[in-house]
Amino acid sequence: MGVAGLAILVVFVLVALFADVLAPEARLSVTNAPGAPLQPPSARFWLGTDELGRSALDLVIQGSQISLLVGFLATGISMLIGALVGIVAGYFGGWVDVILMRFTDWFLVIPFLPLAIVLAAILGRSLFVIALVIGVATWPGTARVVRAQVLTLKERPYVERARALGAGNRQIITRHILPNVSP
Repeated sequence: MGVAGLAILVVFVLVALFADVLAPEARLSVTNAPGAPLQPPSARFWLGTDELGRSALDLVIQGSQISLLVGFLATGISMLIGALVGIVAGYFGGWVDVILMRFTDWFLVIPFLPLAIVLAAILGRSLFVIALVIGVATWPGTARVVRAQVLTLKERPYVERARALGAGNRQIITRHILPNVSP
């Protein structure tokens, strides 16, 4: 299933990368619309046309660039915040864990859509802001999974050996915990 998902993702990324070749922007012009408005799918227009006569498939192909950019950026932001919070909470434990996990729980109970709307209204409108809002609103799940992994990893014998040999927290986290949490 993972390989099939990866193959589909690769196809979408390739379509987005070659969008200007597959669907030139000239065909998206309102004044040069190649078809009649609202045509059903046909051999010429696989997904039909919109109300201006432009190919819906061309619009989808051009829109894939923005969708993938926002999706990858939001995922990166979410993973960065979630991994940082999860590693710190799981590794250090104690009051740090309690505070970070209560903060994470607080973010989990806030409904996503109102939070996203409020953040977008405060920060303004741009693609980066949209990705930032999605990333900030979706990191708690990642933090909880990473924390659970760190809790199991920090008790492993190789971490105890590293600690006994004098490795500091930073070295243990970067050399032993982070590489095993990354997958």
